[in-house]
Amino acid sequence: MTQKTYFITTYGCQMNEHDSERMAGMLEADGYAKAAAADEADVVLFNTCCIREKADTRLYGNLGHAKAIKDKRPDMRIVVGGCLAQKDKSIIQQRAPYVDVVLGTHNLASLPRLLSESTDEPAFEILEQTEVFPSALPARRKSPWHAWVSISIGCNNSCTFCIVPAVRGKEVSRRLGDIVSEVESLVSEGVVEVTLLGQNVNSYGRDLDGKPLFAQLLRALDTVDGLERVRFTSPHPKDFRADSVAAMAESRVVCEHIHLPVQAGSDRVLKRMKRAYSRERYMEKVRMIRDAIPTVAITTDIIVGFPGETEEDFQQTLSLVEEARYDGAYTFQYSPRPMTEAAGMTGHLPKDVVQERYDRLTAMQERISLEHNLAAVGRAEELIVEGLSKKDPEKLTGRTRTNKLVHFRGSGLSEGSFCKVRIDRASPHHLEGSLVERGRPATARKLTLPLASTGSACTSC
Repeated sequence: MTQKTYFITTYGCQMNEHDSERMAGMLEADGYAKAAAADEADVVLFNTCCIREKADTRLYGNLGHAKAIKDKRPDMRIVVGGCLAQKDKSIIQQRAPYVDVVLGTHNLASLPRLLSESTDEPAFEILEQTEVFPSALPARRKSPWHAWVSISIGCNNSCTFCIVPAVRGKEVSRRLGDIVSEVESLVSEGVVEVTLLGQNVNSYGRDLDGKPLFAQLLRALDTVDGLERVRFTSPHPKDFRADSVAAMAESRVVCEHIHLPVQAGSDRVLKRMKRAYSRERYMEKVRMIRDAIPTVAITTDIIVGFPGETEEDFQQTLSLVEEARYDGAYTFQYSPRPMTEAAGMTGHLPKDVVQERYDRLTAMQERISLEHNLAAVGRAEELIVEGLSKKDPEKLTGRTRTNKLVHFRGSGLSEGSFCKVRIDRASPHHLEGSLVERGRPATARKLTLPLASTGSACTSC
């Protein structure tokens, strides 16, 4: 009998990547194998995001492509899961009645059962509370050396632009011991780096102990033998406390990189966003972090064109970016989302105004990012090798502890292995370098490079 196959397309954040790995793990435990492409799969699964409007349009466009395949192969099954499924509920089946299974963010564990129930009629199940914590499910990880580790799900904040609480629910934390046990198990399998995930990692444990336990978790992970790097995303500035900064500064494994979303530099806009901090309070956190960890790289999220944003408000955002001097920023043009308070606010801005402000902001941040990266030229940085460079397949790509991407020439290295690279050139978004020292090997597979790429001299990408 021919083995059944699956193909998963993932939209959105790292939490969705984590969930997709769990769904892949369940399918493989149920006898499926991963297909090379959606056209070849028996089950095509879309794990969706609904943070921005274009995620909706992308999904329905891809569903149309999947329908064309299904018309030729009626036995093919189409599954839609994730945040958009949680938000839209029955709308997906109304707009795309050929979809076989729809499930939300709270019932990933139901996937095998729903597939078995949908052989004759479509199966639809959206729960409002999580039935099984996703990290308790089997996983098929993309990387042999890196793993996503969910420490909490849901969010108790009420940011007016954000739909996450509506689709992920209230915050629920895992027991600290369960997280440490999972990390220890991952390390025994060859993982050297983990990324802790939560909608607000800094409030982790408050629902368990009445107070945040994030600093305790970081310190506990510091004792795991064989673990080399710990990252986390995303923190909320209002909950970023001195004990967490101290744990980072004193840790062997926690990387010197913090993603600290600011969203806006104007107190008036921050209040309309319900971010629960002022500009000055935010900058106090930035100064606290840099005082404790001088080598830290700080990145952020910024929304341009929030309803009611004036030119003066935007100028305050620009001045904050200049003051904070971020290593990088994810900048977004505001788009109204259903089920959010901001969607019903007055003062939505014309597209051309938002675009012009966005262009000014990105130009400023690219200048600052380049200045940060130029300061690294001449230094030797320790990297974890991630794979072949997408920019130039004759080079390898690695990442520093400060989360900087580095392209370099090298041979005989494995994914997940360590090396030292001298930084030779810089751009706003990546560095280029030359291999100077091979570090600890990894248990992952060797990388096959074109013959021309052997040697350590770096040339321009």
